[in-house]
Amino acid sequence: MNRNWYIRETGLDSARCTTSGVQRSLLKLLLTVGLVATIGSFAALGEPKAPPMPEQEMVSRYVQATRAQQSALRGGTEEVDIDAAVPKFKKKGKLHALKNISKLGKITYHALGFSGDGIVKTEVIANYLKAEVEAAQGQSNLSITPQNYKFKYKGTQDWNGRQVYVLHLNPREKKVGLFKGELWLDAETYMPVREQGSFVKSPSFMLKKMQFVRDYELQNGVSIPQRTESRVETRFFGQVELNINYLTFSKDASEAGLGADEAEAVADTAAGEQQ
Repeated sequence: MNRNWYIRETGLDSARCTTSGVQRSLLKLLLTVGLVATIGSFAALGEPKAPPMPEQEMVSRYVQATRAQQSALRGGTEEVDIDAAVPKFKKKGKLHALKNISKLGKITYHALGFSGDGIVKTEVIANYLKAEVEAAQGQSNLSITPQNYKFKYKGTQDWNGRQVYVLHLNPREKKVGLFKGELWLDAETYMPVREQGSFVKSPSFMLKKMQFVRDYELQNGVSIPQRTESRVETRFFGQVELNINYLTFSKDASEAGLGADEAEAVADTAAGEQQ
């Protein structure tokens, strides 16, 4: 399926950007490296006590919990708001959309509305969506597992009135899409409640630093994405910001939506709607 088909089927007009080719290439790169995935300071922990169980067992329970989490999310739909901004150029935009996860784990998007600047639509949000769709297809290569990371227990933390275990993550290799940071696990279910850190490898010299924080909410014993905030420091355009709020989650929605090719144009929503 090509871009013209997508625009025809969804009724979205194309928004033309006024940036140079270098600007477009850079912004496209920002969201294709790993998802992203707010930038805040890491929680200050006291001197860690001995872990309540061997780290290997704690990680094994986490891996089992995430399998249950993935199974629970498949076949569901999330309503999301995606806010993005390039502060140096005073450009921003907001996309309201439905994110569908098929029973096989395929991610698709259906745009519901957009407001904001064209460059943010086409070069930031659309490329984030495309990157997420493509990353889901090769998720095992970047997942938080012992094959990809070393884990070290750092102590406990309070999270919304619940006790969580804090693990430090250090990737086993310097690979695009892997990050160094922290993983917070609910002490009762071993479900993830927070992931945060900095990506260890940049896909381009134009990108200096990429950081993120992803928070989850426990619903019926399962971690549901709640919010993701990411910041990318670039050499020429300063900071690029992307914040995602997950509003609702349900299991009875259609699996129809936008695939990887269609996601390239998803941020073109507003042009036709606002005229």
